[in-house]
Amino acid sequence: MKKKGTAYWLAGAGLLLLAAGFLLLKTIEEPQGMMRVLPYVLTGFGCGIFGHGMGKAVERRVMKNSPEVARQREIDAKDERNVMLASLAKAKAFDLMTYVFGALMVSFALMGVDLAAVLLLVAAYLFVEGYGIYCRVRYEKKM
Repeated sequence: MKKKGTAYWLAGAGLLLLAAGFLLLKTIEEPQGMMRVLPYVLTGFGCGIFGHGMGKAVERRVMKNSPEVARQREIDAKDERNVMLASLAKAKAFDLMTYVFGALMVSFALMGVDLAAVLLLVAAYLFVEGYGIYCRVRYEKKM
């Protein structure tokens, strides 16, 4: 986000989505189908987009007032050691996620959760694992 106002536009869009979610939640008496979920989805996306936009705006303002901190932050972001540590942390988190989501899927199946929810979780799990395998094969060919 290089443009100056983009962060503020994101924050504004997030607030609009948040307001729309609350408005739908309060105005619809007996929601049916998709309208049961839509207010919560709008509220969630609104909070996320607002937080991202305001975070970028605050970061830009702080970095503008202290160029030395901005320079040090740029150096830290490109430092090979920090990049390696971040990659190792992601790898450990992915390994943990594999077991946690596997156990969660089994427990959902044993609890008798709706089949559609379990199948969606299984599909997402298999997609992530498949992407992990794809990346591994790609990196093995490169090296």
